[in-house]
Amino acid sequence: MDYRLLIARRYLVSRRRITLISVVSGISVAGVALGVAALVVVLSVMNGFYDTVRDLLVSYDPHVRIEAADGRGIDQPDSLLALARLNPHVVAAAPFIEGKALLTSRDLADVNRLVVVRGVDPTALDSAVARAVTAGRFDVARRASGAGLVMGRSLAVRMSLVPGPTGENGSRVALLSAPALERTLLNPFGLPAQQVFTLRATYELDPAYDDDHVFIGLPEAQRLFRLTDRVTGIDLRLDDVEAAAAVQRHLRQRLPAERFTVRTWYDLQPSLYSVMQLEKWAASAILTLIIIVAAFNIVGALTMIVMEKRRDLGALQAMGASRRDVARIFLLEGLLVGGLGAGIGLALGLGLALLQQTTGLVKLAEAESFIIDAYPVAIRLFDVAVVTVVAVGLCVLAAVYPARRAATIEPAEAVRSSG
Repeated sequence: MDYRLLIARRYLVSRRRITLISVVSGISVAGVALGVAALVVVLSVMNGFYDTVRDLLVSYDPHVRIEAADGRGIDQPDSLLALARLNPHVVAAAPFIEGKALLTSRDLADVNRLVVVRGVDPTALDSAVARAVTAGRFDVARRASGAGLVMGRSLAVRMSLVPGPTGENGSRVALLSAPALERTLLNPFGLPAQQVFTLRATYELDPAYDDDHVFIGLPEAQRLFRLTDRVTGIDLRLDDVEAAAAVQRHLRQRLPAERFTVRTWYDLQPSLYSVMQLEKWAASAILTLIIIVAAFNIVGALTMIVMEKRRDLGALQAMGASRRDVARIFLLEGLLVGGLGAGIGLALGLGLALLQQTTGLVKLAEAESFIIDAYPVAIRLFDVAVVTVVAVGLCVLAAVYPARRAATIEPAEAVRSSG
């Protein structure tokens, strides 16, 4: 073993004449351990909330979306669909139409609701909405009874609408698009062009989403919004949500930027994701103060060790050790304090995080109001590595001043004054 590391370890664990040094050293190790454990737990919980929100949003937001840059829609989307499906990460690609319309009930003429209408291709549908059906059957195709419509359960209850038991013979509703409303206002003597639909299913996903989103077939949406053979865009589902950025780059290289925009799930909700990331790193910066306070304790503890071991350090230099070797002893001692504290903190933090992840020990207050009942946890190796490096780095940095002070000791003067 390197003699400098051996001396540093001995200085750390040996008994001292000044008991306060041992107390301060212990407080330093405990402070580093507490800071590391708190950081690991808080970052894991923040990651858990981030993943929960992301998974909820991408259940109805696509992983990647292609839209026309001018906002007028995409003509003949078949070629874009074929191009998108060439990427190995793409598992589903479907065109869609989205716009706002007035939803009215055929039975309750005085109940109207402005909703977001989404036209989908039922043969290419890959959506959590289809898996969240609570009544009826997700069927938006045109049949003998007419075109089908699917809406959120909360919206159906508010408008007193009921889907048919087998997807047929449900409540009848009508949709009036914004262009049709505009034409009606310009021609008040004409009748508004409404399309009638049969409610075939209700779904329950997210209250904010359920309350104003309805689904119809793609051909009916093209007629409703007068888009002929155009679509609003193309939604892509991937085998791995983290591959969205790579797929985005791949498509941007092959599509003219002046005609098409390609956005990932992150680009669709940038403000929300950015705020969550900011909260994560702001909390990390605040908790890092615990480690910084522990590092100040290291400065005091090592400075007192330098004063106590002044004669030993002088004798060591007289035996041939260089000033750099003496300084390195105390830098290594700072490394040992940081490593010991970080190791204890990692064991404690990861243990608590894994316990919460597997058992859900700590419950959310008023959990019945949330989609989860306990604090979510997601451990990231990158975060753990960053916390460890920062903690150990701050401890080594705190040892710089005592190390430089130890290196300035004159051997002859140290031995004479101690003698």
